[in-house]
Amino acid sequence: MTHRIATVTLNPAIDQTVAIPNFRADAVNRVDWKRDDAGGKGVNVASFLAEAGHKVSVSGFLGKENNTLFKTLFHQKGIADYFVYLPGETRVNIKIVDDAQGQVTDLNYPGQTPTHDDVAALKDAVHALAHTCDWFVFSGSVPAGLSNDIYDELIGPLKAQGKTVVLDTSGAALRFGLPAKPDLIKPNRAELEEVLNTTLSSPGEIVAAARELIGSDIKYVVVSMGAEGALFIDRTQAFHAQPPPVAVKSTVGAGDAMVAGTVVGLIGGHPLSICAALATAFSMGALGEIGPRLPTMEKIHAMQKLVTVREVS
Repeated sequence: MTHRIATVTLNPAIDQTVAIPNFRADAVNRVDWKRDDAGGKGVNVASFLAEAGHKVSVSGFLGKENNTLFKTLFHQKGIADYFVYLPGETRVNIKIVDDAQGQVTDLNYPGQTPTHDDVAALKDAVHALAHTCDWFVFSGSVPAGLSNDIYDELIGPLKAQGKTVVLDTSGAALRFGLPAKPDLIKPNRAELEEVLNTTLSSPGEIVAAARELIGSDIKYVVVSMGAEGALFIDRTQAFHAQPPPVAVKSTVGAGDAMVAGTVVGLIGGHPLSICAALATAFSMGALGEIGPRLPTMEKIHAMQKLVTVREVS
């Protein structure tokens, strides 16, 4: 059975990756090469899901004046476009990759400010998608000028219709989105600490904190911890997934790949331990590519076998 999935990106970006060996502030730096990718967390998730063979639709806000990269991506991957197009340009986020020093520097621009009418148009688009989509993934920051409870407003009606909803955001947007009871959230450790206003120093403490949220009708909490792997937690089980060391070409989209892999696993009806290994393999795959891309699914499944999954009590 094909589950049609929709991703919603309120604040997308063109990800511009530039390679500068031995990058230094307050100096003239020479660029080795650059590449531009249509990005934004939900756009990345949609791209990864399409590569994994799922039918995907996308929505959110995009600028009319520099939409070619997005249109091309959607056409190439067979992604249905339900974006609300705003006057002006989508923001550009710059990633300076310095292989010589093993460093990545991010310069993130603010996004556009949607109007009241734009928000109404987005709600209409999401409502229309609910006719064909069973799963919804809301990802990323909230544009300047929008209320932080926008996710609550968008998710509430979908949950009332029995849809499965994933929320991947942080800070106030996550805190205000939690009352809508998304089925799955994917904070990193710092984001979970911030939303619960606490310090979490061990896997056991993270699991206990996540279970507080699960007690309020959130089914799954996935906590990413960078090189320390990730924790996958539901009401009765918790698993720590540890990837082997991987050569990192770009961190663009690694967290979004983990979201996509988790969704693929859950839609496939796999137990949480298998979802943990698969999601971690998706993330490993993205780390080994430049820009938000995955290797072949054959390679992803080979990587999945290299992930160490152990239960955490």
